[in-house]
Amino acid sequence: MRSPAVSERRPWMGYLIWGWRLEIGLGFASLVALILSSRFGEAAPFAVAGTVVLVLRLRPDLLDRLRTVLRERRHERWVHGALWHCAIVGRNGEIPKVERSASLPVGWRYLLSLPPGLHLEALKLRAPELAAALGVREVRLKAFLRSAHYVELAVIWSNAFPREISSPLLNVPTVSLWEPLAFGVGEDGLAVTIRLPEHNLLIGGEPGSGKSVALSTLVGAAALDPSVHLTLLDGKQVELAAWSIVADRFVGSDQDDAVAALEELRELMDLRYAELAATRRRKITPRDLEGLHVVVIDELAFYLRGGKKEVRERFTELLRDLVSRGRAAGIIVIAATQKPSHEIVPTWIRDLFSYRLAMRCTSSDASDTILGQGWAHQGFSAASIDPSLRGVGYLLAEGGMPVLLKTPYLSDEEVDELALRAFEQRGMR
Repeated sequence: MRSPAVSERRPWMGYLIWGWRLEIGLGFASLVALILSSRFGEAAPFAVAGTVVLVLRLRPDLLDRLRTVLRERRHERWVHGALWHCAIVGRNGEIPKVERSASLPVGWRYLLSLPPGLHLEALKLRAPELAAALGVREVRLKAFLRSAHYVELAVIWSNAFPREISSPLLNVPTVSLWEPLAFGVGEDGLAVTIRLPEHNLLIGGEPGSGKSVALSTLVGAAALDPSVHLTLLDGKQVELAAWSIVADRFVGSDQDDAVAALEELRELMDLRYAELAATRRRKITPRDLEGLHVVVIDELAFYLRGGKKEVRERFTELLRDLVSRGRAAGIIVIAATQKPSHEIVPTWIRDLFSYRLAMRCTSSDASDTILGQGWAHQGFSAASIDPSLRGVGYLLAEGGMPVLLKTPYLSDEEVDELALRAFEQRGMR
């Protein structure tokens, strides 16, 4: 039985009038034309129409704006109709209202205001039903940070993840690592950016998940910034070898050499902090001549679990110190492993990384090892990623929710090209 509020307010009548407002507007315009013709003669409506056409001809921006408004109104009527047919209504029988809309590379997005009685989680439960009513691939809803009264609705028409995404690094002469870095494309087709200064990044994924290519994007961006210093540790000696020509130091499978490299970095970190204290500053900024220092470690398991016990314990302690204290000193640690387990990546290390990328994993536990305990239970499990989607993973930024993205692809030839260009730009100091 319908509630009295719903029967008395007849919200369907308001929706019907709203949905046909363009047609009503045209009818009103026809009525105005008749009045003009009866008062000023039959030529008056044609004069008005000609004036409108002339204005639109002289001002194409107004025509574009008109087309945009008409398209937005059509999309809004479409969404309102689907909400109504799915009976997604509040306590008073009102449907959510589209406040703003904008196009996406793979669909459309809307800002909805919620009537009393509706909230985000209730709408998420109806997402499959709403997608079916709209006849689209899927819909996604997320919170609007400024107010719980609003939610963001993304209507996805097509697959956001093409087979390959070309790296933007191929089209730029240089990079400033102080600026946001385009790290991939999200499910909505929009670019996902990260800021590496004052952040560390942990990457985990099974072999063949695209971890190495994601790592190449990060190393390439650092290499193309001539002010950035690079220290590369590569347990397999082949993943980062192409970048060795631009590195201040390249370490292979020699664990003693790896420990020595981290000790040098800790000395550098202490020197930078002493300089900051002497000049009464809190952190390295783009104005400082010291520049950022990026430390890349691949494969992390080799250094944390192999070799002599005293050597790996020393390496672990130095790594913990760099990750926990290095951010304000301009030292960025990027570490990757193809064996994401609690033995390789203990919680106390993982939690020091503010960015975490979980690529395809063999289990939900392995995914949680990278992202953090409990995310798989909430539906963010890298074990659910299609094995054919190389380069796809869940990125978690501090204080946020995991975002599914696809990282750009770099072939071996393109990596060599970028490394050579970075070498020439640096003039190898």
